[in-house]
Amino acid sequence: MKQRWLVPLVAAGLIAGTTAAHADDSVVRTGFGAVRGEVNGHTRVFEGIPYAAPPERWRDPKAPRKWDGVRDATKPGPACAQLPGELPEGSTAEDCLYLNVTTPAKSRNKPVVVWVHGGGFFMGAGSNYDSRRFAEQGDVVVVTVNYRLGIFGFFGMPGLEGSGTFGLKDQQAALRWVRNNIQNFGGDPRNVTLAGQSAGAMSVCAQLTSPGAAGLFDKAVMQSGSCRTGWLDNFEYRGEVEATIFQPVKALEEHGVEIAHELKCADVACLREKPAEELMPQHFAFIQPAYGTPVLPSYPGDAVKQGRFHRVPVLSGTTKNEATPWAAAYDSGKPMSAETFEAVVKETFGERADQIKSLYAPEKYGSAALAWAAVVTDRMWSCTQYETARGLAARTKVYEYEFADPNPPKLSPVPPPMPLGAQHASDLWDFFDLGGRAPRFTGDQQRLSERMIHGWARFARTGISDWPQFTGNRGYVQSFAPGDVRPVDLAEEHHCDFWKD
Repeated sequence: MKQRWLVPLVAAGLIAGTTAAHADDSVVRTGFGAVRGEVNGHTRVFEGIPYAAPPERWRDPKAPRKWDGVRDATKPGPACAQLPGELPEGSTAEDCLYLNVTTPAKSRNKPVVVWVHGGGFFMGAGSNYDSRRFAEQGDVVVVTVNYRLGIFGFFGMPGLEGSGTFGLKDQQAALRWVRNNIQNFGGDPRNVTLAGQSAGAMSVCAQLTSPGAAGLFDKAVMQSGSCRTGWLDNFEYRGEVEATIFQPVKALEEHGVEIAHELKCADVACLREKPAEELMPQHFAFIQPAYGTPVLPSYPGDAVKQGRFHRVPVLSGTTKNEATPWAAAYDSGKPMSAETFEAVVKETFGERADQIKSLYAPEKYGSAALAWAAVVTDRMWSCTQYETARGLAARTKVYEYEFADPNPPKLSPVPPPMPLGAQHASDLWDFFDLGGRAPRFTGDQQRLSERMIHGWARFARTGISDWPQFTGNRGYVQSFAPGDVRPVDLAEEHHCDFWKD
């Protein structure tokens, strides 16, 4: 499981009143105490604000503890426990339920964007997303959040209340904090957009179908992740087993019993006594949120299809070449070879292998690796997102897009072994500085970034997009590339009719 996500990216609050209690713009009072952030003339940034108390392992988040005086909010809180990856040093912190607020310098009643980070449900942190460009250019308040990951966020065992959903409950606690406190930061608590990318987007789709999230957000943005994201055998590495990102709670609980046995524990009480370091080797075993639970009563893809979701406007889309990073490292860190392509297509598709080789012939794409990347992009990402959009569009407003910059800023300083194009997560540069780095844009890319920020901000403000609404019947999909913003037939471009069969 762990290889799948490593390549692309190495509590109820208390109402706090309506106006800030301090003339100093760097100090804001929350329902739990005052915080002091940083003001630079264009934005205000408040980091490391607790939205919940230090969590007890595998229990629901609780309201933060109140504090006296003014709390320093100039540094992010600890990232949630994770192995080295996106965070080079990793983390073993379980006291990690913190959020960060970035506002325009003069903010009052601004739209609020709550950003849920990606990272495969096993890595990442809200503080990795520098939101100052997004807040200033979009004139919105941006909140980035941490939530429990891996074995700490999605572990399950029979009889454990909350099995497989603790990370999703953390996200709901953060949204409740925003509803009750964001007005003092200049945000409008009645105009909250829940947004995310990859696992963050899948989280957004989960919250769209979760009864516990009702009334906590007014719009939704899903970037490269949906309620139907799933893969077939061998998709991102040889030996991978077909699955969907959401799994039945019974399957997760059975797996939890197996892991407990390996850790020489007979019950959850024993596992709660284990140091975090002893659980980390099993971190990747629990990175699929569970349904059949109070948080997710049913598989989110089915819930959307059946109309059981919160009726809020949705902006949704993917990148054009999502899966190139996996294909670029498929053969022991090298691009998939022609021989591997032949073998994997046969193993994965059996009697339909010839259809795949005809539709995705390597000579059409320039190499076997690029052909396989197209297979995985279409089946795992583009068409599942498209189908989710069709289900949503039957009952609410949906705006669909594709990010298609053929040469975006690189996510890694290591030169890629093949062209990656608009790879998974490459659109993030258009909204954020990432991991302390700013993107190196061309002039056209800079203008594209500004256009996308204004488009997303307009959606957050009004629930209406800069491009026509998606209808689900060969719906309008807006393609974004430097100097080339236009509609595309995404279903045709990514062979979605073929994949429906």
